[in-house]
Amino acid sequence: MRKYETAESRARGLGSAKNGFHHWWHQRLTAVVLVPLMLWLGIGLALQAGAEIEAARAWVGSPVNATLLIVAIAALLYHGALGVQVVIEDYVHTAGLKWLSNLAVQLACLVLAVAGILAVIQITLGG
Repeated sequence: MRKYETAESRARGLGSAKNGFHHWWHQRLTAVVLVPLMLWLGIGLALQAGAEIEAARAWVGSPVNATLLIVAIAALLYHGALGVQVVIEDYVHTAGLKWLSNLAVQLACLVLAVAGILAVIQITLGG
C-alpha cells in the first residue's frame, strides 16, 4: 500500500488501465438493459413472422417500438464493443496492434449503430 493513498483512490485505481471498474460497470448495466429489450424484440419479431412488409414497417414505425429499437441497437453495439475490447486486451500483446484493433472495433460499432438508428428513423418517418 502506498503511504499517501486513500481507500477511494486505491479502489478507483484497480486494474492496469486504471478504469477497470468503469468498464466492468458499463458492461453489467448494458447487460441488464439488454435482457428485457431482447425479450421484447424477440417476441415482437416472432409476432411479425409471416406478416406483410407494411405490417412490419408499421410495427417498427410506432413511436414506442422505434424508441425501444434505437435503445436496443445502441446498447447492444456498445455492450459488444466493450466485450470485444476485453478480448483484444487479453489476447493481443502488441501495443500498436491492440490500439488499432480497439479503434477498428469502436469505429465499426459506431458505424453500425448510426446506420441502424438512421434506418429506424427513416422507417418511422415513412421513408
